[in-house]
Amino acid sequence: MYDCIVVGAGPSGGAAAYHLAKRGRSVLIVEKASLPRYKPCGGGVSPQVAEWFDFDFSPAISFKVDTLHYTWNMEDAVEVRLENDLEPIWMVRRDVFDHFLVKQAQRQGAELRDNTEVTSIEFQSDHWRVTLGEETVAGRYLVAADGAKGPLPKWLGFKDRKRQLAGALEVEAAVSTPENMPVYFEFGMVQNGYIWNFPKADGYSIGVGAFRGGKPQDFRKILTQYARKFDVELSDTRQYGYPITLWDGNQRLHTEHAVLVGEAACVVDPFTAEGIRPSIFSGIKAAEALDAALSGDINALEGYTNTMAQEWGADLQWASRLAAAFYRFPKVGYQIGVKRPSASRRMAQILAGKLRYGDVAQRALQRLSGGFIPGLN
Repeated sequence: MYDCIVVGAGPSGGAAAYHLAKRGRSVLIVEKASLPRYKPCGGGVSPQVAEWFDFDFSPAISFKVDTLHYTWNMEDAVEVRLENDLEPIWMVRRDVFDHFLVKQAQRQGAELRDNTEVTSIEFQSDHWRVTLGEETVAGRYLVAADGAKGPLPKWLGFKDRKRQLAGALEVEAAVSTPENMPVYFEFGMVQNGYIWNFPKADGYSIGVGAFRGGKPQDFRKILTQYARKFDVELSDTRQYGYPITLWDGNQRLHTEHAVLVGEAACVVDPFTAEGIRPSIFSGIKAAEALDAALSGDINALEGYTNTMAQEWGADLQWASRLAAAFYRFPKVGYQIGVKRPSASRRMAQILAGKLRYGDVAQRALQRLSGGFIPGLN
């Protein structure tokens, strides 16, 4: 009988497992893939996450980037350097980063079963029975950390989660990375989203995503054109399409002896599509709540839902309003928002946890609405 069974070994599952095991709880991590496993993702991580752990993430960081490069239709470029109190953004490869976090949990006593798929779950009186192929294990509590496509939320009864489904296409290009290369963002070539090139020590992660719905777009054609800017031919790379579950309102994230975390909990930023930092945050808050529940607090899991609404969801309401305004009039947003050095600095401060959307969103919305977006308040 484990105290907690964590299904999924991504950032949210790894964070939850680490903090539970560190508190002395018995934890089993179940992951259907063999670790380390490839995960399509730009791999940009806020250095804020280092504040939430007591170990050094350096072995899991491929690159650190302190310069942001923006374009509109590959022209009208502007470059912004992160200076003063802003640390460089981490560029990570998810196979390395996720496995590193899981290994830290293992060092605290967590068990790992990778290459193992959960085929069913059943609640019995005061614990969960989890079927792993021909074997069954038991856990007093269950953490659903199985991502955007995982079955656990539905099995747990979360059939109509509030979420905005987005799509992305990404390629990994194994090339020689120039020293001090910036992160690239392109806003004019795709509707309701952006294109990115996140450099790693051994290549690029080039991707395109649309985050607000709209008409179908030929991501492959768009990415082919953009990748050539970096002398990358799409036909020479492997391409990965994947869904993203963006936050679309506060909702219940707990049920009988179980919680949702990470993309299963739909915590991805609806403006930037940042997912790693919020996923880790949800895993940590879930661990705190589960530890309290294991100590007898009958309201602890409800407290997790409330904490995520207050400490994360309240700010994402502002992020959602910004996204609606920006992606409705992206060229205006680019000219009076993205191109302003102060805007990049504020966004970097938000991603670093030094500012919240609520601190800057109202002024940004007023700027966007000033004569350009009639009726937006």
